[in-house]
Amino acid sequence: MTDSPVRPYCAAKPRIVRPLPEGLVAVRQRLVRLMAQKWVNGTVLHYAFREGPEPQRQAVRSAFEEWKDLGIGLGFQEVDEPGEAEVRISFDQADGSWSYVGRDVLAIGTQAPTMNFGWDLTDEYGRTTALHEIGHTMGLPHEHQNPFAGIVWDEARVYEFFAAAPNHWSPETTHHNVLRKLGQDEVEGSTWDPDSVMQYAFPEGLIKEPARYQPGISPPGGLSGKDTEWVRTFYPVLPDALPALEPFRSTPLTLAPGEQADFEITPDASRKYQVATFGAADTTLVLFEEVDAELRFLAGDDDSGEDRNSSLSAKLFRGRRYVVRVRLAWAGQSGDTAIMLW
Repeated sequence: MTDSPVRPYCAAKPRIVRPLPEGLVAVRQRLVRLMAQKWVNGTVLHYAFREGPEPQRQAVRSAFEEWKDLGIGLGFQEVDEPGEAEVRISFDQADGSWSYVGRDVLAIGTQAPTMNFGWDLTDEYGRTTALHEIGHTMGLPHEHQNPFAGIVWDEARVYEFFAAAPNHWSPETTHHNVLRKLGQDEVEGSTWDPDSVMQYAFPEGLIKEPARYQPGISPPGGLSGKDTEWVRTFYPVLPDALPALEPFRSTPLTLAPGEQADFEITPDASRKYQVATFGAADTTLVLFEEVDAELRFLAGDDDSGEDRNSSLSAKLFRGRRYVVRVRLAWAGQSGDTAIMLW
């Protein structure tokens, strides 16, 4: 994250691993795990500050805007009440900087923080820190843990370095945030980006291989070209006009893993409705209601790894606008799936 070896580092929280049934084929298990932390595109993540001086808050706001200004479908909206936010931000200076990863924030109690900043954010290192932690919340892991990086560590020196000031990390924290290689079911692609905002800076002596990084790694800070490419690919801008999901009409879905279909619902009667997918696919299904020109989460379901279909039920009102989004993790053996409203 910087070229200074004496800076403190992000200590991301351990992932909350969803148990999966035994016997899933390897490709299905990988795709389910890969999508588990990613948000349905078009989601508006609401964030709230639990405390903190205004300059630090403004630095975080600016970092959210920097991600959003890349032109993506994921939205960010500040709210006053932490209980109304998926992302709750603290500034505990004794707790370092960290975030939960992706949708793991939904498993955290509404009175607890999901992100913390433990040092000043108003300099360039602070800007990169804010971008880094928001990257975690969007579903990005640490880049230096990419299994395709080929990094061979001097593990004894790594543990020694992170146990010293200013980090004072336990061996478990060092292993989780540095030495543990991510599984191939936790990363997209097959390349390593040493310039990524999710990549730590490392001083000389911690890396044995690749040889050219023995003197250390010094990412330039900020978002790299590959960071930009990744977020635009996974969270592309969504069209303003969406196809209608008509009641009692099955709509086939032709999606690749990670792709998404979006539909508009405009009920002609106020009543309880059901929305569900059909087929053997693993999907995440989310329903939003438009309130004051903003889409608000109404209901959601995820059948990934289970022998059932995503399904949700909600009362919809005539004259209001709703949007349903379905993201596919695994298409099943046949590759066929569909969605229906009734």
